[in-house]
Amino acid sequence: MIKLVAFLGNYGREYEKTRHNVAWYFEDSLPFAGRLSWQNKFKGEITSLTPAELSQWACDTKICSKKDGTPVLVPEEAPAHIYFLKPLTYMNLSGESIIEAATFYKIKPEEILVVHDELELALGFVSLKWSGGLGGHNGLRSTKAVLNTPDFWRLRFGIGRPENPNIGVADYVLSRFTDEQQEIMQNVFSQANLLLVKVLLSKEPASLIQAWGKKKVVE
Repeated sequence: MIKLVAFLGNYGREYEKTRHNVAWYFEDSLPFAGRLSWQNKFKGEITSLTPAELSQWACDTKICSKKDGTPVLVPEEAPAHIYFLKPLTYMNLSGESIIEAATFYKIKPEEILVVHDELELALGFVSLKWSGGLGGHNGLRSTKAVLNTPDFWRLRFGIGRPENPNIGVADYVLSRFTDEQQEIMQNVFSQANLLLVKVLLSKEPASLIQAWGKKKVVE
């Protein structure tokens, strides 16, 4: 089961709601985000959820064990805490924060889910992926380097590539979504919230890949 969720992004007001910071944008949209208490630790900010909090989150997301709204039963194998981490190292050094947290809490690479932007997926797509290539993403490259393996889970948000050939990728990912695109992303986040809950409740996240391996959730 997943024990650590790392939301990749760049620290600083100038990076807020940019395409490269879509993972932080997503975390801010989670229904309980305002109730989380973050600590500065492991070169980042970290917080945690208990099984009871995960169960309530699932029910808030309409994943309940009964129609009467009874909260779902979290698997017995579930960890006592699921950690949420936002590295503050800037994107290119994200792995430094992840490895510190993973080492301290004795979390294996296969128990880590990294949330990030994905150029190779169009806007409106969300994807659950296991291992594989890095797609030129420096945050993933840093994570692979410190873990000594690409074998960790990824939750990917499609941002597409720049339509204007005169705009470089570096400038594009550090630009903000348009107002129209922000509306699209809010709908994407609603579906991704559902996916994240399912991943955290699952003893075998691989069982979700068929449905969520590359899913267009917003037209």
